[in-house]
Amino acid sequence: MPNLSDDELLDALGVDKEIAKTRTQSPREERIIGGFEEIQRFVEQYGRAPQHGEVNDVIERLYAVRLDRLREQEECRVLLASLDYQGLLNGAENESLDPVELIDDDDLLAELEGAADPSGITELRHVRSRAEIRAAEEIAKREKCEDFSRFRPLFEQAESELNSGVRQTRPFGKDASVNPGNFFILGGQLVYVAEKGDEFKAPNGQPDARLRVIYSNGTESNLLLRSLQRALYKDEAGRRLTEPDAGPLFSSTWDEDDIESGTIYVLRSLSNHPFVSEHRELIHKIGVTGGKIETRIANAAHDATYLLADVEVVASYKLAGINRMKLEGIFQRIFAPAQLDLTIHDRFGRPVRPKEWFLVPLHVIDEAVRRIQDGSITNVTYDRKTASLVGPAQ
Repeated sequence: MPNLSDDELLDALGVDKEIAKTRTQSPREERIIGGFEEIQRFVEQYGRAPQHGEVNDVIERLYAVRLDRLREQEECRVLLASLDYQGLLNGAENESLDPVELIDDDDLLAELEGAADPSGITELRHVRSRAEIRAAEEIAKREKCEDFSRFRPLFEQAESELNSGVRQTRPFGKDASVNPGNFFILGGQLVYVAEKGDEFKAPNGQPDARLRVIYSNGTESNLLLRSLQRALYKDEAGRRLTEPDAGPLFSSTWDEDDIESGTIYVLRSLSNHPFVSEHRELIHKIGVTGGKIETRIANAAHDATYLLADVEVVASYKLAGINRMKLEGIFQRIFAPAQLDLTIHDRFGRPVRPKEWFLVPLHVIDEAVRRIQDGSITNVTYDRKTASLVGPAQ
């Protein structure tokens, strides 16, 4: 067979020489096309263009800003016109942007997080954009927790329960759930999930939610549930704190802290403190005693623990074989979101923040006791918005 030139071979095969020639593109053009194709794949997957808004995943928001930039730049519209089978580039023409900054993900992420904020995502400049996108998902600005006094006793209780064996630590992974009232260890710090917003679907179709997370160093952050999960997965020392075990509360085997018979009591304060007076029907103290309730509260008017005022007993529950520490720990965990944040001064003028007082209706406390007795209290917590117990066991 005679040697044929490339053109002659193409002719023999019936291939259009113009089509066969590959068009070369500059690195910048390839970057623009690649960025546009990512947006197209998003649209194919979710059936809509990416949208702005804090409720949306940071990747979707980045795509939305990028698409705006592409629409604004005439050069990009010309380059991408033949590829735009979804009609994404249709939009009002704006003043052209600096071509150098056109598709820079550094700038897009800075625009999302606030370029003027020195503690925001702009600190990640000069990192490769892919890594920066992933980091942006997981970075949430930490702030001082203004009401940390409300959470400090919970951290102290959790640490005490770890030391006593009431709680244990487990590697994060086997159980990746995240719910209000959960404790984790992340980056060497104790982490408490105080609130969980409404669930929504992330761009990848997985459920997500915004969390209020409190850290043991007195800071807090508003981050996504899946971001917290990712951080715990990446941290080799990341741990979940198990919930206090309700099982041994009513046992025939006695431990040192057990009492043969006892009483859970619920008190209502008769204090004339303005806040207490206004919410008297909701403010309750929950305690456990192995003796008589009357003896326990006899000196209430002179004890800061009882708000330096007389109290009335509004409910009591007789139990047998109680582990007092575990039982009190369970009440602390369940009603943590409603713990009373009130500071009074004792008879020596020293500020005191009494524990075990909660803004909870009496009927909810009654339900909690029933759940403790039947063992269905696991992973249940109190929802302030609905004034009810919520959780997997409900």
